[in-house]
Amino acid sequence: MKILVVGANGQIGKHLVKLIQNSGNHKARAMIRKQEQAAYFEDLGAETTVVDLESSIDEIAKAADGVDAVVFTAGSGPHTGKDKTIMVDLDGAVKTVEATKKAGVKRFVMISSFDTTREAIQAAPESFAPYVAAKHYADEWLKATDLDYTIIHPGGLTNDEGKGVVQAAIEVERGQIPREDVAGVIFQTLNNKTTIGKEFQIVTGNTPIEDAVKSI
Repeated sequence: MKILVVGANGQIGKHLVKLIQNSGNHKARAMIRKQEQAAYFEDLGAETTVVDLESSIDEIAKAADGVDAVVFTAGSGPHTGKDKTIMVDLDGAVKTVEATKKAGVKRFVMISSFDTTREAIQAAPESFAPYVAAKHYADEWLKATDLDYTIIHPGGLTNDEGKGVVQAAIEVERGQIPREDVAGVIFQTLNNKTTIGKEFQIVTGNTPIEDAVKSI
């Protein structure tokens, strides 16, 4: 399987590309914003493609040409304004969904926020509400397509070393999870067709990642 990782230069993306390349039976294509970001991925033997998420659907579709799955791990980051939240977390996600369809790819995995319900938007602090709203509408857009989608809702992200054990369900108690373990969940999701058409939350738990994903 060849997998396009959108937002590959992010921390989750880097872990995921490494997992894919080390798997022995899958290959990654890393979508990055700048050519100078390519060296890390080329050292892993991964393909790279330089495309800005604020460019056209056609440009993103070219990046998805010939792949078997697309993973959206991109984000504007916590230090940008509402404008970038709209342009990357919402419009960038929607454009990637549309580009995936245009490229004739069926499998799509979206990395969302922990809780993107309407209630979560209303309850979020003023500074965080635009991000939750962006993720909410991106998720809804994806669910309205005929893509073979999975939406993953991770808890609070940390840079701790991955533990390899998680709790995964439609709803779990809010908690934290290392980015490395989120990448592990994405990888196992791609390997498990029973996750198609589903969305679930993940935090650190006691169940090995592969078993937790199989239980969804």
